[in-house]
Amino acid sequence: MATATDRALFQKKWQSMELTLYALPYSYAGLIFTHPIKIVGKYGELMFRETTIKDLHTSPVKMIADDWALLTAGDRTHFNTMTVSWGGVGELWGREVAFVFVRPQRYTYEFMEDSETFTLSFFGGAYKQALGVCGSQSGRDIDKCKETGLEPLPVDGGVTYQQAKTVFVCKKIAFQDLDPQGFLDASIMDTYALRDYHRMYVGAIEKVLVAE
Repeated sequence: MATATDRALFQKKWQSMELTLYALPYSYAGLIFTHPIKIVGKYGELMFRETTIKDLHTSPVKMIADDWALLTAGDRTHFNTMTVSWGGVGELWGREVAFVFVRPQRYTYEFMEDSETFTLSFFGGAYKQALGVCGSQSGRDIDKCKETGLEPLPVDGGVTYQQAKTVFVCKKIAFQDLDPQGFLDASIMDTYALRDYHRMYVGAIEKVLVAE
């Protein structure tokens, strides 16, 4: 039978890991893991499990439009994030996908262009003040993590945040610039006084992570 020391040593070992651990059903040191639990680093009491987009119990429309999300591109050494309240989730080309929209002058645009992976991090309606900073300030001018207290967490070549409740890890598979000639509702142009039309990115959702 595992002692308290065994259990503490085991916990200390996997708390420091930043790689994804694929846990098959087993028990060790009194800790039971069952598939499909996957640990993506563990900091303090934070832990994620993998689920599917179809098993989420919250409307993606609410998650994006009402609760907002952070769109993050880049890797652990160099990344940027911005708040998004526009976007979508659905099925395209036989894949579950997320759609995000970025104006060309945004600093995140550069990272989206250079990155194969991006993440959408959701906070369940919390951290609105922090997301407000990430949406109104540029990463060219401030360190958003330092300003907001959000703590970056590497995940599968991308970056999310320890405070996130749900994370979509996406592989960029397509993009398309919005063309005003396709706007059938003239009021859409009210959004583009600077004629800075968004670029739409389509990302295949490769993982959905939920904080435990």
